Amino acid sequence: MDTASDALALSIGEKAGIDLPYMMQLTGKSEQQLVDELKGVIFVDPMQRTPDGAPIYHTADAYLSGNVRQKLAIAKLAAESNPSLRINVQALEQVQPKDLEASEIAVRLGATWIDPSIIKQFADELVDAPMISRRLVDVHYVPYTGVWNISGKSNTGGNIKATVTYGTNRANFYHILEESLNLRAIRIFDTIRDADGTERRVLNAQETQAAQGKQQQIEDAFKEWIWRDQTRRQQLVQLYNERFNSIRPREYDGSHIQFHGMNPEIILRPHQRNAVAHILYGNNTLLGHVVGAGKSFEMVAAAMEKKRLGLCSKTLICVPNHLTEQLASEALLLYPNANILVAKRSDFERANRKRFCGRIATGNYDIIVIGHSQFERIPLSTERQAMYLQTQIDDVIHQTASLKRERAENFTIKQMERTRKQLEKRLAKLNDTERKDDVVTFEELGVDSLMVDEAHMFKNLMCVSKMRNVAGISQSESQRASDLLMKCMYLDDITGGRGITFATGTPLSNSMTELYTMMRYLQRHTLERNGLANFDAWASTFGETVTAIELAPEGTGYRTKTRFAKFYNLPELMSMFKECADIQTADMLKLPVPALEGGKPINVQLKPSDIQRDMVAKLGERADAVRSGAVDPTVDNMLAITNDGRKLALDQRLIDSSLPDEPDSKVNACVEQVFTIWEKTKANRSTQLIFCDLSTPKAGVFNIYHDVREKLTAKGIPPEEIQFIHDANTETKKAELFGKVRSGSVRILMGSTAKMGAGTNVQRKLIALHHLDVPWRPSDIEQREGRMVRQGNENKEVAIYRYVTESTFDAYSWQLIENKQRFISQIMTSKSPARSCDDMDEAALSYAEVKALAAGNPAIKKKMDLDIQVTRLRTLKAQYISQRYRLEDSISIAFPAEIQRNREILSACTLDETTLKNNTLLDNDGNEIFSIMLMEKIYTKREDAGKALLGLLGMAMDSDSPVTIGSYKGLQLQILYFPLTNEFQAQLAGEGTYRTALGTDALGNITRITNTAASLPKRIESTRDALVQLDKQLENAREELKKPFLQEKELAEKSKRLAELNALLNMNEKENVVDQVPDDPESSLKRPELLRT
Repeated sequence: MDTASDALALSIGEKAGIDLPYMMQLTGKSEQQLVDELKGVIFVDPMQRTPDGAPIYHTADAYLSGNVRQKLAIAKLAAESNPSLRINVQALEQVQPKDLEASEIAVRLGATWIDPSIIKQFADELVDAPMISRRLVDVHYVPYTGVWNISGKSNTGGNIKATVTYGTNRANFYHILEESLNLRAIRIFDTIRDADGTERRVLNAQETQAAQGKQQQIEDAFKEWIWRDQTRRQQLVQLYNERFNSIRPREYDGSHIQFHGMNPEIILRPHQRNAVAHILYGNNTLLGHVVGAGKSFEMVAAAMEKKRLGLCSKTLICVPNHLTEQLASEALLLYPNANILVAKRSDFERANRKRFCGRIATGNYDIIVIGHSQFERIPLSTERQAMYLQTQIDDVIHQTASLKRERAENFTIKQMERTRKQLEKRLAKLNDTERKDDVVTFEELGVDSLMVDEAHMFKNLMCVSKMRNVAGISQSESQRASDLLMKCMYLDDITGGRGITFATGTPLSNSMTELYTMMRYLQRHTLERNGLANFDAWASTFGETVTAIELAPEGTGYRTKTRFAKFYNLPELMSMFKECADIQTADMLKLPVPALEGGKPINVQLKPSDIQRDMVAKLGERADAVRSGAVDPTVDNMLAITNDGRKLALDQRLIDSSLPDEPDSKVNACVEQVFTIWEKTKANRSTQLIFCDLSTPKAGVFNIYHDVREKLTAKGIPPEEIQFIHDANTETKKAELFGKVRSGSVRILMGSTAKMGAGTNVQRKLIALHHLDVPWRPSDIEQREGRMVRQGNENKEVAIYRYVTESTFDAYSWQLIENKQRFISQIMTSKSPARSCDDMDEAALSYAEVKALAAGNPAIKKKMDLDIQVTRLRTLKAQYISQRYRLEDSISIAFPAEIQRNREILSACTLDETTLKNNTLLDNDGNEIFSIMLMEKIYTKREDAGKALLGLLGMAMDSDSPVTIGSYKGLQLQILYFPLTNEFQAQLAGEGTYRTALGTDALGNITRITNTAASLPKRIESTRDALVQLDKQLENAREELKKPFLQEKELAEKSKRLAELNALLNMNEKENVVDQVPDDPESSLKRPELLRT
């Protein structure tokens, strides 16, 4: 092998890294020769060395990614004592992220990266606090529990601003501020004593509303105040940039991977090879690839390569139960000689479980495939679980001790004690459980690489938060999720954060919190390092809860609900997330999939029957009863009403089978459509899918499945051509049914998202897909539609039908999905994310249209229009404010500095021009005589001087600073070397310095030096021009700063009208019922299973 770069590619492919002895063997070159040839392609690590003291090298893509600010600081320090590391400094300087300005960073009250002293300053300034308040009121934040506390809140010192302007007579400014810091809406309760003497707390709606109005004022004031002071602005911007805006995600390239033992007939696509490279060379990985992008092959190929390269000894691939055999057959197709163990259902029956686990532990398998539920049955050892809890307890004890030393607030210490007691209770419970002696634990299997397919099924990981009534935050623990988290922590411990791969087509299926959950599984150390391990810290940095109007689930009124709807500082969040996430969306991959008829799904809009209208109204009454507490929650509740509402929208007979079959119902519209397409595509034997989640084919009970089949059979479709997925209840039957659909002998297949979603590959002849009902999640829609719109479909164009019954729950369901879709499309999209997102995206629009078809209240239309206008005006105002900040900084810092710099240049140039004139030698005819001094020797011939100069260049190679080698016309002549570009420069130094690049041509170099000296008068002239321009720009900036925001009045009016409309739509609300339960004083302190270790 001739070249160092070929040897490098082979070393990475065969050894998963830079193995210099191996590369020396391949090329016959010395280590120094290889390192010199690969300058700029590999970089030495300034921090680490091998155990025997040899340097460790990284490839450029690995070294110039990750936290590049931190790497640059380290490289600069190291280069001071080791000049050969200058190349690292130069390379890192070129990849530093652009610093964000204040106007680009969103800060909310409660953001945990802001120091409590700044909040204290805000409080003092906003209410113009008297001396007593300034002395007695203080702001504290405890990172461990994530709780903010204001001590001495009652000491307002009679300050009107604290009790009236920004407070109410029931809650003063400091009380409201504390709730805001903890991301909660303030609520005011009255204590009522019942006849039997028991006391209960009841929400005071009027006082609560008044206090929440003040809370909004305080939060708005904070946003305006935080950037107002220039010094504070610069400090916070620098802090934010250093902490969050320092990551450069790595681009992985898998083109050189050899894949030994892979079936030569199969060639992986570039995105698949790159994903394998991410798993091999990166840390924990999330394969967030669109349905149909080939994730199974990626996992199998990565598992085989990891084993071959010695990066792991055993990979366990955990897939949904029904896909175990499918994944194993795909693995054998890709690697015919692989040694694979597949768990069958019988292997995990009690009698066989131990034997099967023993086979995993003792066998030298390449890949072990087991189902999700079987994976759960292999527990972590009780000792390890106890160790994790004990670590947390020790941590709390340590924190409490340090708090006591600092004489912290009593409040904080009590909180820590409470946390400790809860953890100790859990530990005691764990130690009490009877030991199951016969269980083989997860550690004993010897698995050091775990791959989880369809990882979104583990997203219900408990999330501890101080916020109340926020949609999308799971406060209850799911056993399978906490089990996976523990196993991920164990693998992180033994592999250093490199042993886990998650794969899912929908990393975000329901809410923003899932992003945090994925980060907790895969990037626990990253979260801890950035102070974001606590959910509230994470949410306060990147998210904002907004109280938004939703259609009430009854479909007749509206109501408010707090939800995460706005996310900001998104690029920083995404660059952190994309360190582990390998995201590939359909528009990035441009897969050969069929086009949609009309470019988007077709909405089939249907009028409700009179009976449906009446029943929707009855649901409204039921909901009123539930909200007012007039009915026992076990008898009727919102969930029951919601489900009935969704069934009613599908077909009234699902509520009461004795009701008539409405000719214009969804089912009948769908039957007509299916039959028309069936007839039209007879020649081609095209197939269709019908999705329905709200009904199952049960004998003897009215259900949609049998109803549709009977109606289609009556129209003349042979019964054997219509099948239900539910009938194929074994893997064998399923494979047989899918084969029939692919061949076209079964032409209509009905099923639910769960049974006919992931893993259903029947696309070959599919021509149409029908959504009879609305699923709960955008990811379900993606999974459904991904069955047809995927590679391997012979049709060039296909149709998707969505059936919507007006004035029913369909409106609500589509709205829910649309809210979720907005955010997810923003995150998953390949366009770089906006700074914040809460706006529409193309993918969300078709959901939005569907929703618009179903709401009939004219006030909502006005609200939507006003919403758009106010958002536009707020954006304009935000731009105006950010421009003001920029102008202020320019007027006080940038322009004066630039003017000063130019004045200094002008003064230096003028003095140096005089020096040049005084040292120019002329002959008798007045012509200039060439003369240059190099190393004490004067040269008068250009060629000789040029050759001498080339001989001296080597002196600069080991120096950080310019090396003086002589003089020209009274100015010093110095040379510099830049290792990254391997370039030399000469500079003339007097009062100022004047540089020029040097090449290999001896004469040319001397000409460049003389030209540099001769160009001094031009430089003086251009600097004078620049100074005139700068003075003019400074004057313009001052003028611009005086201009007000022109649409200020319009914005105020429209915001007021919008607030009135929101109140109107919310008027007949009994919404406070939702929040009527007072906080349990301990509730905000419950800790998640394992937040820290």
